[in-house]
Amino acid sequence: MPSATRRKRRTFGNTWWGAAWVEALEERAKLDPNRLPRGRTYARKGSVSKLAVAVGEVTARVQGSRAVPYRVTIHMRAFTEEQWENLLGMVGSRLGHVAALLDGELPGELAEDARATGADLLPGPGDLRPKCSCPDSANPCKHVAAVYYLVADEVDADPFVLFLLRGRPREAVLAELRARRAPAKAPGKRVRAPAAPGVDPKRAYTRRIAALPPRLAVPGTVGPPAVLDVDPPHRTGWSSDTFAELAADAAARAWELLVMGPEHAVELSFEEDLARRAAAASVDEVADFADAAQVPARDLAVWAQAWREAGRGGMAVVRDVWKPGPAPLAQARADLAESGLPGEPKTWRNRITQGDLQLRYGQDERWYRFVRDGEGWRLDGPPSARPTDVIYPA
Repeated sequence: MPSATRRKRRTFGNTWWGAAWVEALEERAKLDPNRLPRGRTYARKGSVSKLAVAVGEVTARVQGSRAVPYRVTIHMRAFTEEQWENLLGMVGSRLGHVAALLDGELPGELAEDARATGADLLPGPGDLRPKCSCPDSANPCKHVAAVYYLVADEVDADPFVLFLLRGRPREAVLAELRARRAPAKAPGKRVRAPAAPGVDPKRAYTRRIAALPPRLAVPGTVGPPAVLDVDPPHRTGWSSDTFAELAADAAARAWELLVMGPEHAVELSFEEDLARRAAAASVDEVADFADAAQVPARDLAVWAQAWREAGRGGMAVVRDVWKPGPAPLAQARADLAESGLPGEPKTWRNRITQGDLQLRYGQDERWYRFVRDGEGWRLDGPPSARPTDVIYPA
């Protein structure tokens, strides 16, 4: 029987780009599939030591059956100057790719674009040329295969290892990318260093304060959001369309505040903002929102309906249960008793129920009408300060 405390099996490639290295070894590089599993076992047992990655080369020592470790050297085919030109030209033209690399990430789109230019960062058939001091002539032997898998750890830690194995270190790649984005300079012409930003303190204190410029007119409509030049990193699960939707929503809210004035600005909680967005969404979109936010779809549908009917107050009265004073409850019970509805009013906290109708008293001192909806309750209409207005809606 396996132990309850059995250690989890060691895996290789814990980032997208590290996993892509392992996948390339196992599927694209056409290595001997019978040797790779034995190499994984060696790597998991900790048989590899002194692993070092240099320009176009990996070296390591692997402990085998004999006392002296075997020497492993792996060369990876370097890019030609033309391939480097195509690769760096492509990366330098996309701000998102450069930003992701500087953040220690390798976007899936960058790897795909690199392959499309003919400069595949991941190994393919014939790219890897290993040597091992063991007597096994297989390619790869189990010692080399073990080193292949541990290189995934290096790639996990720094995606620039893929550039290094193709012939250029991180500093050289970044210097080339910076040079490509710098403004061109005419031959022999000196470029003056830019002035320091800001204003000299003495001048700032002695100059006259200018009048504020007139406030710009509020635009008549909300403009479209900017279009991203590249998608977000692949591992995030986000897309340009998702960001465009969020940007459009933020622009619409900003426009409403400009029209109504800053006094209407309200900081929404996560649940309130979720209900606000769901209130304007389709049924399928509400289900997607609920799944992404890890909220029950039924609850979000109720919140969305409450937001459509009464905004923030409706959302609050759906979720809040509290004990108000006796006066408002007594008035509501009396109004319900005279309504002719079947049954007797039943009071619990801020809620009074009679048959299929329920009145809820909010902490904003307004009454909200709810009707029975299956096993739950649904907000039905706007609130009012008087219970009779929600008992007999217009």
